[in-house]
Amino acid sequence: MTIRVLLADDQTLLRSAFRVLVDSEPDMEVVGEASDGAEAVRLAREERADVVLMDIRMPGTDGLAATRMISADPALAGVRVVILTTFEVDDYVVQSLRAGASGFLGKGSEPEEMLNAIRIAAEGEALLSPVATKGLIARFLAQEGPADPDRDQDRAEKLRSLTGREREVLVQVAGGHSNDEIAERLEVSPLTVKTHVNRAMAKLGARDRAQLVVTAYESGLVRPRVE
Repeated sequence: MTIRVLLADDQTLLRSAFRVLVDSEPDMEVVGEASDGAEAVRLAREERADVVLMDIRMPGTDGLAATRMISADPALAGVRVVILTTFEVDDYVVQSLRAGASGFLGKGSEPEEMLNAIRIAAEGEALLSPVATKGLIARFLAQEGPADPDRDQDRAEKLRSLTGREREVLVQVAGGHSNDEIAERLEVSPLTVKTHVNRAMAKLGARDRAQLVVTAYESGLVRPRVE
């Protein structure tokens, strides 16, 4: 199956470079280019993109707002957003993940990293390296907002729907571990881990693996260690 990729960046030269790279792969094709977030949302609908490479800083509707729009649209439930950022952990990363992004990628990444990121996102996996996960945890600590009893109760009810094994797997996912790593830690097969991950996603209403990480920390199931 060919992965349909949408490029959203206000820099024409950068989009052109990304297009050449993506179109050089036999399993990918660029189906559209957008110079701002509003255009990205429109093209995601029209072109039925699988993955959107979304620059977070664009004029008008920025990448963060566009990611929220895509995540909130049931018709775009299969669209994965990969945020492009200057730094692996910048001021908008946590907001991007909360908005529904599958992960983020530095603009200085090697070509193979970008291509691999597109394939990972298309499969519903999360682009969260251990370094990025540590940064994510730190920002959750810094951005803890006021208590919301209704929201907290909803999270607690969803967590109670998980089996013991699903909770174990969720904790491992939140630690930034791959299915193979989790399988080794829990002494089960990678396929079994994948099944538990998919069931947890369905029960928690998570779009993908990245949203599982967000849910795990926001619900308090996993708490960052303060050093």
